[in-house]
Amino acid sequence: MSIELNLAQANRLATLPLDCICRPLPYKPGHTIASEKDLVLPQVHHPAFYGCFDWHSAVHGHWSLVYLLKLFPEMEAAQEAREKLNKNLTKENIQKELDYFFLSPYTKAFERTYGWAWFLKLQEELSGWEDPDGKRWFQNLQILADFFVESYQSFLPNLAYPIRTGQHSNTAFGISFAIDYAQTIQLDTFAELLKKEAIRLFYNDKNGPIDWEPGGYDFFSPCLMEMDLMRKVLSGSAFQSWLEQFLPSLYNHSLDLQPGQIKNRADGFLVHLDGLNFSRAWCMYPLLNNASAQIMADEHIKFSIDKITDGDYAGQHWLASFALFALKVKSER
Repeated sequence: MSIELNLAQANRLATLPLDCICRPLPYKPGHTIASEKDLVLPQVHHPAFYGCFDWHSAVHGHWSLVYLLKLFPEMEAAQEAREKLNKNLTKENIQKELDYFFLSPYTKAFERTYGWAWFLKLQEELSGWEDPDGKRWFQNLQILADFFVESYQSFLPNLAYPIRTGQHSNTAFGISFAIDYAQTIQLDTFAELLKKEAIRLFYNDKNGPIDWEPGGYDFFSPCLMEMDLMRKVLSGSAFQSWLEQFLPSLYNHSLDLQPGQIKNRADGFLVHLDGLNFSRAWCMYPLLNNASAQIMADEHIKFSIDKITDGDYAGQHWLASFALFALKVKSER
């Protein structure tokens, strides 16, 4: 299986988000029920992002289709993708998505910060796209993107300690994607806040325990995700000095990181490790002067890329996004 994103691979991976972004059930709402009126189907609260099992997967499913449409406008499902994106990403739907965050005191922190980060990645992908649909979607989404920027600005200074999990609430991931958005949209004040908070939370870390990874349900490497963030906020020499202290085995090319092993891809938690293989790769590819990191990144993608269209919804509802982002980073080296 090729680890280059070509038309054949695009046609294959596009089928995964297309199968679920308009599929309301099964759905895991992540919603705190404050009253009986909250007992509604997901489309009521989330008319744009009600598919793909949960809100954040629906968001990055939309990102996947936008990214593929930009690269391969001739792909087989291009028309279907546009129709579904047009159905979901309306001005009215996005306003209802924003309203949800003000529904009760319990909804303000919904999807913090994993879903926020993926939404900003979606908006970043739409920015600057000279396509009539793309321009309209960007305009429709901006009100919610602005809300998430404000939410980051309120939340991060109050976060006393970073969250180092290998799952959704990982702080380094949440800041990393937000920095990409801030730099692309040229939100200088927001970018500076994110860099300041990243340095406050992570700069003094040493000897990251990468030998303890992965956890059984991880789709992020806490150590590599932190490394990827610090690469974005430190200058070249400063980052190399930091990396030497934080991950000396990666710095000196002695790290031997094997792909995460998945024994049952029908288990929605165990299949997280396919996502880990892709996210590890996108963290290692930017280390251009580290040949061993490039080899390990390729090995991780090769291990999982041909196994994520196995017909089981546990992985299919989200893994295409992780695979595509890893391939995107690889292509941009």
